[in-house]
Amino acid sequence: MPIDPTQPYDDDNIFAKVLRGELPANRVYEDEWALAFHDIAPQAPVHILVIPKGRYVSWDDFSASAPDAEIAGFARAVGHVARTAGLVEDGYRILYNIGSHGGQEIAHLHAHIFAGRPLGRMVG
Repeated sequence: MPIDPTQPYDDDNIFAKVLRGELPANRVYEDEWALAFHDIAPQAPVHILVIPKGRYVSWDDFSASAPDAEIAGFARAVGHVARTAGLVEDGYRILYNIGSHGGQEIAHLHAHIFAGRPLGRMVG
C-alpha cells in the first residue's frame, strides 16, 4: 500500500527493523551512513536496496532535512555498491519511489539498484 511521505517517520517500518537487527537481511555493504542489502522480491537479476541509517521517510524529507555530510555519504554509498557489484560496465538503474503516485510502499527512504539485464524504458 503506497504511503504518504508527509507523515512522520514510523520507527516500526520494516527498514528500521532491519537497521536495528530485528529482521534479517542479505547485507552487501554497510558504513556509517547507509546499509545495502538484496531485495527479498527482486524485480531484476540484481536488485539491491540502499537505505540511509537516519530516520527519513522519503527523498524529499532526506534532501530537505539531512546534513550535507549525510547526503554525501549516502550518495557515495549508492555508487560504491554499484561499483563493487560490478554493475558499471553494463549499466544499472537507480530508482527512488516517493509518495502514493510514485509507488512508495515503505516509509523509509530507499534506493533500488536494478541491473543484470537490459531494463527497457523507464516509464511505459
